[in-house]
Amino acid sequence: MKRRHFIQSTAAYAAGAALLPKSLSAAKKIAASDKIRIGAIGIHGMGWTDLTNLLKHPEAECIALCDVDNNVLNQRVDELKQQNINVTAYGDYRKLLENKDIDAVMIATPDHWHCKIMVDACMAGKDVYCEKPVGNSIIECATMVAAQKKYNRVVQVGQWQRSNKHYADAMDFVHSGKLGNVRLVKAWAYQGWMQSVPVKPDSAPPAGVDYDMWLGPAEKRPFNPNRFHFNFRWYWDYAGGLMTDWGVHMIDYALQGSKAIAPKSIMASGGKFAYPDDAEQTPDTLVTVYDFGSFNMLWEHATGINDGPYQRDHGVAFIGNNGTLVVDRGGWEVIPEVKSDKNQMDAVARQPKVDDGIFLHTGNFLEVVKSRKMEDLKCPVQDAAHVATVCDMGNIAFRTGRKIYWDDEKKNFDDKDANMLLAAKYHNGYELPKV
Repeated sequence: MKRRHFIQSTAAYAAGAALLPKSLSAAKKIAASDKIRIGAIGIHGMGWTDLTNLLKHPEAECIALCDVDNNVLNQRVDELKQQNINVTAYGDYRKLLENKDIDAVMIATPDHWHCKIMVDACMAGKDVYCEKPVGNSIIECATMVAAQKKYNRVVQVGQWQRSNKHYADAMDFVHSGKLGNVRLVKAWAYQGWMQSVPVKPDSAPPAGVDYDMWLGPAEKRPFNPNRFHFNFRWYWDYAGGLMTDWGVHMIDYALQGSKAIAPKSIMASGGKFAYPDDAEQTPDTLVTVYDFGSFNMLWEHATGINDGPYQRDHGVAFIGNNGTLVVDRGGWEVIPEVKSDKNQMDAVARQPKVDDGIFLHTGNFLEVVKSRKMEDLKCPVQDAAHVATVCDMGNIAFRTGRKIYWDDEKKNFDDKDANMLLAAKYHNGYELPKV
């Protein structure tokens, strides 16, 4: 699926369209005592998409919403009420977690809040569906894994491509060995719809917004509309730019196909080449090289450009001696290597997507909440933390401007400046959760 089409679909949800298809919600009757009661924390963008997909499953029931923007909160309460769903509204997630009737929470706040809320939710005995990237630093990722283990809660991360059949089929083909020796893996996101963010002056927060709660552990700064809602992802205080926004999806499959754990070294080059004078901090253009010892993984991203490798605006390519497998959200195919006018393997025509990843992914979460079989999760927090850690390594290499080397036993770099970026700094009286 093209990212812009995905955003358009999200916008349709935001307008209240197709919230609860009656054919799905009425297909299976679930006793009230068997319902999984959900509290949703962060309901503006992907949070609303996640919640609407959770509610397509008849065993899910939303009983609470939380958002620091009262304008969004009131809108969502009204939209649910139109579907005969009555919820309790909260402006502080901690009050929501005190609600003993809630079984599970959905977290879709800005990235800098994920760790704190997820750990608090596990401590409160709630299962968790958390948006990606799971943490906003390498240390946060490790903390979230430790919390899941300590409190034994179901934690699914919203890397929903893991529930698409065509991605699983593509990985099976890569693992079959038919591509031959795979020495280079490419992953990329070229996002033409992402345009420049114009500089805007600081201002008072909009009426109804609890800006102090929005900041949470992030550094205290004057409100600026560019740092709010969707565009928070372009500021180091709250997120990791396109590297973590799309990288966790694409690099996830680069790592799965390669069965790779930790890189030996990472180097990155890029910057604000497309929009040097706009308001974003994170690079709009970036190339990152990971050395895994027996192969290299290359990450590329660019905003304002759609035509990426293999004429795809996103994807992963496994480049082997016999051929190359290319997979994206729409399907996968194999392009043979040609030597002396002879194909080194049979081509595989494009195998298209056949299912709805987000719907299946939210359903998988609910199934495991009931079964408690953690091994059945499509994207447990351990896997998501691994991917987010590798993406964070790329950002750290970029920010230090040096080739850095990772010691997987010590869980740190050979570089003092790189190690300073292992943990996100907490402010305003907040501390990294202790697990």
